[in-house]
Amino acid sequence: MTLSFPITDEHMHIDLRAKGLKAVKEFQNTGGTHIFLVMKPSWTLGIKVTKPEDQIAVFEKTVNISKQINETGVTSFPVLGVHPAEITKLAEYMELSKAVETMKGGLDIAADYVNRGLAVGLKSGRPHYPVSPEIWDASNEVMEYAFTLAKDLDCAVQLHTEDVGEPELIDIAQRARKTGIKMHKVVKHYAPPLVNVCERLGIFPGVLAGKGAIEEALEQGTRFMMETDYIDDPDRPGAVLGPKTIPRRTLKLAEEFGEEPFWKIHKENPEKVYEVDIEL
Repeated sequence: MTLSFPITDEHMHIDLRAKGLKAVKEFQNTGGTHIFLVMKPSWTLGIKVTKPEDQIAVFEKTVNISKQINETGVTSFPVLGVHPAEITKLAEYMELSKAVETMKGGLDIAADYVNRGLAVGLKSGRPHYPVSPEIWDASNEVMEYAFTLAKDLDCAVQLHTEDVGEPELIDIAQRARKTGIKMHKVVKHYAPPLVNVCERLGIFPGVLAGKGAIEEALEQGTRFMMETDYIDDPDRPGAVLGPKTIPRRTLKLAEEFGEEPFWKIHKENPEKVYEVDIEL
């Protein structure tokens, strides 16, 4: 397949215990060229975190998988951090204050990977399910710490959060703004197609490429990226969206909208947000 523009999935997990590099091949064979490879949560890898250094095993696995992906001809960029759902796991067996410090310490280690050029951004956020006010406040504290680290590193932060509408995005933007991070480096992963709202607030959406979402986003412009959140879980094949989704959807939509919007979405936008080169 000869492509005239790159096709990037801005949030994908690859697990060598599941489809692994076969999923990358499926992505590649349908036209995919670049992946932002996000680490899996520690507990899904069988790692019980009791101290920040326990996250190193997660990060090393992700960096190693990224190297293997790059050998296939697909270019991957690791994104490392601490999954926000970690807080409820940790709070089961340690004080909440210690859980917060453990997560911040994990983010410090992830920041060191970014500083050494081994990753291109941090992962943080807050739980996507109902939690107590105490855990909510603690989660926001951790998320704001990630913003501060990213501001100092001048890197992006991918946010995993609750389902968002405009009020939630305003709250996230206010929390980010007070840390001094460049707002276009605040990425709402698993975003609905609220392109105009995100643009007004400065947040950059990674729009989940579900049915009709990209068409809706394109009606508002091209200031977004596309993602599947493919989780590569043997117990949930194809979840959230399969690895072929973005290449297939992009090539189909390019017939209707032309190639130009997709240069912006798949190349210029991720280059600006993550400060990487997206080249064919």
